[in-house]
Amino acid sequence: MQQKSRTWTQWLLIAALAVLLALAYSLFVFPNSFAPTGINGIMTMIQYLFHIDLGYLSLLGNLPFLIVFWKRVGSEFSGKTLLFVVVFSVANLLMRHFDLERFGYHTENGTSLILGPIVAGLVSGFAYGVTLSHGGSTGGLDILAAAVRRRHPEMDLVWVIFCLNASVAVISFFVYGYKFEPVIMCLIYCYVSSQVSGHMLRGLKKALKFEVVTDEIEALSQALMAQMHHGVTVVPAEGMYSHQEKKLLICLVNPRQIVQFQDLLRQFPGSFAYVSEVTETMGNFKHIAPENLQKNAK
Repeated sequence: MQQKSRTWTQWLLIAALAVLLALAYSLFVFPNSFAPTGINGIMTMIQYLFHIDLGYLSLLGNLPFLIVFWKRVGSEFSGKTLLFVVVFSVANLLMRHFDLERFGYHTENGTSLILGPIVAGLVSGFAYGVTLSHGGSTGGLDILAAAVRRRHPEMDLVWVIFCLNASVAVISFFVYGYKFEPVIMCLIYCYVSSQVSGHMLRGLKKALKFEVVTDEIEALSQALMAQMHHGVTVVPAEGMYSHQEKKLLICLVNPRQIVQFQDLLRQFPGSFAYVSEVTETMGNFKHIAPENLQKNAK
């Protein structure tokens, strides 16, 4: 029952994010005459030139990918992506019936040109990051990327996506009256969106891994568990210079705890340590009570 409720929550969240992105387009993209990245960027320029609503064009641009690659990318990924695309398209069509122009952010009145693509990029990156973390996507080349990676995991489509985004920025120069501002705004949108989505997917799960070689393994382990409330792992090691048996202590800490860890390590001057960044952690240790860690450290 709990799993079913969680599944419905994910689908509702994806639908809400699609509406949020459609609202960002209406308030920050369309009023400022620039194209976002990806397939929707191309469709936005077609809308600008031929006055065909993006709601129809988004469906036209994304549905062929979903139909062709549905089985290759899996039913869950395809279904959630289809939900996002359909809700995004319908929301764009419905918003035409509301007077959103007075709420739109226009740059023609002397306000900053970059704020429109920055805000739209923030919303896009947030929507993309959350949707991808819940097993779907916002459409476009993500469908193609998922299909190719399923069949050829060794391939990297970063350059393909980059080339498409770069072509959108170049084409926008000609579409929007031979001006450089739309090109710059497109690039700003792309950068902000990718940074936010990257942080959503990786930044929230980052950690620092300390690996320490010390002769005082018991004392250091007890101090870490008692003072920093982190578990530790100890594995046997051998120094190849002296061929002496050593112990290697491994501990993951939050990035904000690096200074505290260094201060604690200074209490063991004979230790050697190095630190590396972990881009993602799996597992949840919140259920381990601090008093249990302290008890184990005694």
